[in-house]
Amino acid sequence: MTTGTEAGAEAGAEAGTARPMRADARRNYERLLVEARAAFAEHGTDASLEDIARRAGVGIGTLYRHFPNRHALMNAVFQDALASLLERSRELASAEQPCGALVEWLRAIVTHAGEYRGVARALMSESLSQCSVPLRQAGARLLARAQEAGAVRVDVSIGDLMQLTNAIALAAEQDPSDPELADRLLTLTLRGLKA
Repeated sequence: MTTGTEAGAEAGAEAGTARPMRADARRNYERLLVEARAAFAEHGTDASLEDIARRAGVGIGTLYRHFPNRHALMNAVFQDALASLLERSRELASAEQPCGALVEWLRAIVTHAGEYRGVARALMSESLSQCSVPLRQAGARLLARAQEAGAVRVDVSIGDLMQLTNAIALAAEQDPSDPELADRLLTLTLRGLKA
C-alpha cells in the first residue's frame, strides 16, 4: 500500500526530480501533510495555506516547493484515505453478496468525504482527479459484479454512483446537525439501483 508520503515522493520523481528527497526535505514534507490533514479536518479544505506552513514550522515557499497549489496538497493529503478505500474495494471484490459489497464501499466513500469539510465539493468538481480516477475504476469493478449478479440495474454507471455519493456527502456537510442524514440519503438512493 502506498502512503501519502510515498505517493508524494513518487509524484516528485514523475515530475522530473528523479533524485530522492533529502532527509530535511522529507521531514518538511511529512510535517506539512500532518498539519494539512489537521487543518482540513478542523477548518475544511479552504484552510489557510500560510497557517498550514506556519504550523509545520516552514515558510510558505517551502509549502509551494512541495505542493505547487492547494489541489496538489489536497491530493497528497487524501492519498492515505484513497489507499485505504482501494484496499477495501479489493477485499470486497470477492464478497459473497456483490450488491452488499458495493453498498459497503459506497458508504466508505461517503464517510471519507465527510472527514474533511470541502472534500465533497472538490470531488464533485473533479479537482481531485488523481483521487477520483482510481476510485472510479475500483467502484466500476464492484458495480459490474453487482450488475452481473442481477442485483443492480444495468443502466447504472459508476459515474452516476460517484456523483450521487459525493452529492450525499455534500448534503450531509451542509447539515452537520443531523449525523444520520448521509446514511438515510444513501439508503434511499440505493433503493433506486435495484434491478
